[in-house]
Amino acid sequence: MMAIVLAAGDGRKMFPFELTRQKCAIPVANEPIVRRLARQLRQAGISNFLFVTGHNAGQVREAISGIDNVVFVHQSRREGTAAALLLALKEVPDAEEFVVAYGDVVLTQEDVNSLVQNHRDGDAVATVLVQPLKYPLDSRDWICANVDGLNLIQVQGHPRDASHRLVGLFAFRKEALSFVEANPGVMRSVPVGGMPPLEFELAQSLQMMVEAGKKVAAVETKGFVVDVDKPWHILEANRLVVEELSQQCHEDQIAPSAKIDDSAEINGRIILKENCIVGKRVVISGFLFADGGTQIVNGAILRGHTVTGKNCKIRDYCLLGDCVLGHKCIVGHGAEFEGVTFNTVYLYHYCEVFGVLGEAVDIGAATVCGTLRFDDGETVHKVLGKREVPHIGANASYIGDFSRTGVNAILMPGVKVGSYCCVGPGVVLYKDLPHRTLVLLRQDLEHREWGPERYGW
Repeated sequence: MMAIVLAAGDGRKMFPFELTRQKCAIPVANEPIVRRLARQLRQAGISNFLFVTGHNAGQVREAISGIDNVVFVHQSRREGTAAALLLALKEVPDAEEFVVAYGDVVLTQEDVNSLVQNHRDGDAVATVLVQPLKYPLDSRDWICANVDGLNLIQVQGHPRDASHRLVGLFAFRKEALSFVEANPGVMRSVPVGGMPPLEFELAQSLQMMVEAGKKVAAVETKGFVVDVDKPWHILEANRLVVEELSQQCHEDQIAPSAKIDDSAEINGRIILKENCIVGKRVVISGFLFADGGTQIVNGAILRGHTVTGKNCKIRDYCLLGDCVLGHKCIVGHGAEFEGVTFNTVYLYHYCEVFGVLGEAVDIGAATVCGTLRFDDGETVHKVLGKREVPHIGANASYIGDFSRTGVNAILMPGVKVGSYCCVGPGVVLYKDLPHRTLVLLRQDLEHREWGPERYGW
């Protein structure tokens, strides 16, 4: 059995990260999603991989560098998941069994193992991993399935009601290939009034198998699943993966070259890799994973679950809540942060930020990201014209790669800033800022004569 990983999507719902990133390569706890998935599939017993790439393909290649037995196929046009699978199968026409994985899905090792093992042990033409639809999941947001015991009995796109959703992990036998080849290029299994795009959707081929009386087995997930499709899913996936990591840590793990000052106050479990330093007056409450070369010094305060990349500098009485920092980040001098940063982010001088910060984002002194609205509600976001309220991170700020803020900038709850943007000093940003935009505050100044005579001299 081999794995075909679909990692070609253009991530249209991922603003402000879609311009500069391939969403499958977005890091979760500093491991690219597609690499985590490949690692899990390998642990499930699959050793050969074929990756279908497209938008920002180089990032997928970088993410899985060093993994053996990998082949790449490039999909030049966005035509859908069934078309991507057929393109891949041209490279392996003799494949008798294969796993298909959507490269932007974050899930547990247990569920990956379960899907692969159930398919190997069974006789179904296709085996599909499904997740029960419970709050906050809404069937109208997903391609869904109805399940009868161990079998899938219907697949439907964005219905008003369903028992499960498709997770994005499938196993097929060669018999399924004819149904993929016969895909009509549109999802016909939709509710009345549904408006499917003209794409070769793999779910339609599954429904065709069901209608033809073929056995399609369903395997229900036991752990978490995050389809990283929108920016707040980055927060959700990191939170769940870090929580999983903390639960697996039953005792402190401190590398021989790591150092902890006697004055540090530590309440919780810590993992310190090579050459890490926990310095004077540092307070750690909760779980900490610090990758190699990270320095946490001079009164830094860490609360909750913290994961850092390599060679980070956390110092000078800064305050971190639940967060993941990428490699080579600097947090210092009274800065407050909670959320996720990518690599080489700089937070300094009394800034206060909650959200997701892209690579090389420079947060200016005293930049503040609001998180509490006057109506105490959640921000409504518009994604490709659809209004929605995320169940996590609705009031967070999202700043794309290679952007920066000036001193005393304020971002209102839920505001998104594109890549290659500058938010000028003193700007109060109420609306999303498109990619490649500079916004500056224009002041009307009034000048008057003034002096001692105004005070009676």
